[in-house]
Amino acid sequence: MCRNITTLRGLEPAATPDEIEAAARQYVRKVSGVQSLSDATREPFEAAVAEITAVTRRLLSELPARRQPPTTVPPLRRPEVQARIAAKAAKSQAS
Repeated sequence: MCRNITTLRGLEPAATPDEIEAAARQYVRKVSGVQSLSDATREPFEAAVAEITAVTRRLLSELPARRQPPTTVPPLRRPEVQARIAAKAAKSQAS
C-alpha cells in the first residue's frame, strides 16, 4: 500500500526525526486520501502525523538491530532532495 515509504530500521546513521516524520506524513496522506490540507483537514491530519511519528520512534527504538542495512537510500538523504529542501527554505526566508 505505501510502497514509497522507505525502510527506516537499520539505517546508519539512525533515521533522523525528519525522516521518521516524513514517513508518518506519507502514511497518513496515503490512508486518508488527503493530498492538500484545508481548514477542515489540517488538525486531524497533523494530529495523526504526530501520533504515528511517536509510535514509529518507539518501534524503531525497541526493535533489535538489523543484520543488514536497508538496500535503498532514504529520500531525505538523497542529494537532489536535500538541494530541493534547501532551495525551498531559502525561498521562504527571502519572502
